[in-house]
Amino acid sequence: MTSPRESRLLRMTGRDPLAKHRAATPLELLFDLTFVVAFGIAADQLAHLIAVEHVGAGLLGFSFAMFAICWAWINFTWFASAFDTDDWFYRVTTMVQMIGVIVLALGLPDLFHSLEEGAHVDNRVVVAGYVVMRVALVAQWLRAAKQDPAHRSTALSYALFVSLAQAGWVVVAILDLPTALALTVSLVLFGVEFAGPVLAERKGSGTPWHPHHIAERYGLLTIIALGEVILGTVTSVSALVERQDWSSEAILVVVAGVGIALGLWWVYFLLPSGPLLARHRNRSFGWGYGHIVVFAAIAAVGAGLHVVAYVIEGESQIGVVGAVLAIAIPVAVFTVAALLIYAYLFRQNDPFHLLLFVGTLVVLALAVVLALIGASIGVCLVVLTLAPAVTVVGFETVGYRHQARALERALS
Repeated sequence: MTSPRESRLLRMTGRDPLAKHRAATPLELLFDLTFVVAFGIAADQLAHLIAVEHVGAGLLGFSFAMFAICWAWINFTWFASAFDTDDWFYRVTTMVQMIGVIVLALGLPDLFHSLEEGAHVDNRVVVAGYVVMRVALVAQWLRAAKQDPAHRSTALSYALFVSLAQAGWVVVAILDLPTALALTVSLVLFGVEFAGPVLAERKGSGTPWHPHHIAERYGLLTIIALGEVILGTVTSVSALVERQDWSSEAILVVVAGVGIALGLWWVYFLLPSGPLLARHRNRSFGWGYGHIVVFAAIAAVGAGLHVVAYVIEGESQIGVVGAVLAIAIPVAVFTVAALLIYAYLFRQNDPFHLLLFVGTLVVLALAVVLALIGASIGVCLVVLTLAPAVTVVGFETVGYRHQARALERALS
């Protein structure tokens, strides 16, 4: 039950970045639920365009969508880690941002369709969702600037950069530019978005975000993204069961889908992000931004499993090889991103990691070869399951010793 003090409007001051047992709040978990919808729609749209062999448009739309989705979450999460008051005003502005995420998600089909057509980029609804979110976010930053003199310059810088970037997105949406020009301007705005926090954190002492809280929050969104892999598995198995009832092939797909999700989860949580961020706060930007690729790759694996369903239902001509590639490629991207984040955070090179990476690629290539020579889709998916298992087995047998020594050096 909320105490009387917690129900009043509190002074928004920076939280203690060294507080013990700092964990995600129920409100943050509720906020994350909106991203279940966003990830799902983005993955569905990518799967559809791959199935109809418009792969380029699908990847372009998915890249744009995942940046928008992840950046919305990142903006909220880092602010919450530093200034969460959990009073009524904070809760209402969080609700407004949740509404914005839903509006953004509902605009994704129009974005993908416009890229498929190729004439222009229809991001009007997506931008409208961002306007809703950022009105609330700027209000939060201005509140922090007013009530916390120690972080005023940093908070004002955030409010300025967020406003400038959003004004740029509104202009792009209103002008309805041709595709090439819209994408060029979008790249510039992406640069503004990325640069904003870097420059703002240099003002004063920066924001008092909590390293262990941030690490937990990113882990929770990883699990949200993995939900799309489970959903893709259910969709594929449902298509198989509808066509041929329960069979050994359906069982293989169930095992493979859940196995891939577990493998990706296991690999991700091998990285002790919290202690390393606490020791090296200056490494937070590369770590945090790099996760956009991780989240996108996981969601793309879910999209690949949706592609499998299209192939099973006979609604796609890309065949088993195309379906296997739709999963193998994002698994490879996830592996590369996880390895680079690991190396960036530790700042140490370990040849053993390269060996695990090569082993993962060999397994992925084997699955594609099996598809080329006519193996069933269930068999190919089971082989794909072994790709993240290479890293898991390597770590659990040998790699944990390497990590223990590297962690000791990194924290010393």
